[in-house]
Amino acid sequence: MLLRKGPQRWLAALLAATSLVPAVQAQFYKIGTPDEIRQSARTLAYDMMLYYKGNQSGETPGILPGPPTEHKGDYYWWEGGAMMGLYIDYWFLTGDTSYNPVIMQGMQHQVGPDADYMPPNYTASLGNDDQGFWGMSAMLAAENKFPNPPDDQPQWLALAQAVFQTQAAPDRHDNTCNGGLRWQVPPTNAGYNYKNTIANACFFNLGARLARYTENSTYADWATKTFQWLWDVQYIDHKDWRVYDGGHVEANCTDINKAQFSYNAALLLQGAGFMYNYTNGSQIWKDRIDGLLTGIERDFFPDGIAYELPCEGRQGACTPDMLTFKGYIVRWLAGVTKVAPYTAPLIMPLIQKSAQAAVNQCTGGETGRKCGFYWSGGVYVDTAVDKTTGAGEAMDALAVVSSLLMPEAPAPANNKTGISRGDPNAGMRSSGTGQPLGPITTADRAGAGILTLLLLAGVVGLWGWMSYET
Repeated sequence: MLLRKGPQRWLAALLAATSLVPAVQAQFYKIGTPDEIRQSARTLAYDMMLYYKGNQSGETPGILPGPPTEHKGDYYWWEGGAMMGLYIDYWFLTGDTSYNPVIMQGMQHQVGPDADYMPPNYTASLGNDDQGFWGMSAMLAAENKFPNPPDDQPQWLALAQAVFQTQAAPDRHDNTCNGGLRWQVPPTNAGYNYKNTIANACFFNLGARLARYTENSTYADWATKTFQWLWDVQYIDHKDWRVYDGGHVEANCTDINKAQFSYNAALLLQGAGFMYNYTNGSQIWKDRIDGLLTGIERDFFPDGIAYELPCEGRQGACTPDMLTFKGYIVRWLAGVTKVAPYTAPLIMPLIQKSAQAAVNQCTGGETGRKCGFYWSGGVYVDTAVDKTTGAGEAMDALAVVSSLLMPEAPAPANNKTGISRGDPNAGMRSSGTGQPLGPITTADRAGAGILTLLLLAGVVGLWGWMSYET
């Protein structure tokens, strides 16, 4: 377990690797020392927050400007949840509390009347992945020991449990394709006939993390079952560990859309890391980590720098959704090093080199420090090329710079070390949920919860789910 023995040595070695990157460092962002990383992250966090309007009078807390289908901005509801997670990690890694009130407000405003991240304004267009992103940010808040909400408001662990329980309930599952979650929740939504990796990866990831946190084996059983389904339906390539997007139920999910997106693979890798930790280093989860990590390095880190394979080779081809993916992959890979520390020697140099490439091109805008998406080129490309405001690009840069501090950070909290309260009945008030499933363990009584079981919900061409409001 390399990282636990010497996080400071690891960070020093990684920072020394900066000199191996040939590009000249950008004027504003230096990442040669921990203090420089924190200062650069602080500036990036400030600039990123300028894209967020949710803390302004008359605006909606928790969301970035959007959705595009209503001509309100470039960003869908789920991307607000992703942004919340980014700032929870930013606080955790840097210690800067400046944005905690904004994050607290946004996370709580979007919980919905049943405290399960199904607010009425978005339920009609809800995807399992949309809800899953908010649930994972709540889980992150519990793991990072983000300050608890007031006692009369939903707690982080309980929110994560509620999302999982609603997605584990019988009405979200059926026998088409021998199981698996559909992409969309309402049967009337375009995409309801599509079972995709991201919906199931969010569910798997959340189950794996809840299993480790609570020690309730029911979560682990669901996580194991979901990963096995993705393997059996061959959304994960059995030979080279490429992770594909999904298939349609009318074809028994055999018409696999072989588009590869970095966040699909990275989300599975992070979940596998938590299962490896939960099972005390079992060989099956180590093999899955190793396979996924090999594929991710090969496909999404050519030359050691994060690269969004399906669109980055053509400027203007990435959708606003895709422009946020680099931030997720670097954050999730960095997190794997804390639950499967043997991966640190491979993962942290990828993040180091990517961070250097990212800041090298953050030279745009009137400030001379605006960040673009195309890190490998070393030159700022205006966000107008991709027809976005630049929030996704800013999220990515903040994520990769902040993640350099992961070697100094503690491992994710669990039921023994955490401060967040669980709720055995979380998610039970939602329409369609069943009865609690599985015995309540001692760990559950101490602060976690139980589960029931659920499922419902995909159409898609290569980029279909990207352009539809989710």
